Amino acid sequence: MNIVCLDLEGVLVPEIWIAFAEASGIPELKKTTRDEPDYDKLMKWRIGILKEHGLGLKEIQDTIATIDPMPGAKEFLDELRSMTQVIIISDTFTQFATPLMKKLGWPTIFCNSLEVADNGEITGFKMRIENSKLTTVKALQSIGYETIASGDSYNDLGMIKASKAGFLFRSTDKIKADNPELPAFETYDELLEAIRKVM
Repeated sequence: MNIVCLDLEGVLVPEIWIAFAEASGIPELKKTTRDEPDYDKLMKWRIGILKEHGLGLKEIQDTIATIDPMPGAKEFLDELRSMTQVIIISDTFTQFATPLMKKLGWPTIFCNSLEVADNGEITGFKMRIENSKLTTVKALQSIGYETIASGDSYNDLGMIKASKAGFLFRSTDKIKADNPELPAFETYDELLEAIRKVM
């Protein structure tokens, strides 16, 4: 029994924070988990910048409404889901992910949630579980699934390395150089073929 675990941002949809950095004109918000391995530190830093600029959930959701999945992402996901079970495991938040899940045909996603004040200010965040990607993959393995995982960032490496097969997808040169044992792909066709071979 196989189950494929995919990252969301950078794999199926563009990076939300990069899109918001461009829309808001705040270049510091372009920093992602490709740059900062410590997600907790990264999110606290982001929330501080939002507060400083008086920006909240609504402004980010307005940007997300303009984001479309990467070209070919929905077709890739549809094809993959016709072959096996697929779960998207993301460090994003339900308040960000829902409109994107609609555009991807409502795949299953495990993610986190934001703490939002009545005025829309993002005051904090609640992680579903610590080290969520690796922990989720291990939990799936504990109930009889063999996992196949793919992602692009530092926070994906745990689930990729713990899986029966794992692949980097559109990752950075640094992450690829630091993990030469991991096959790295740039196109959905290559990734689909690699997954098909290990199933």
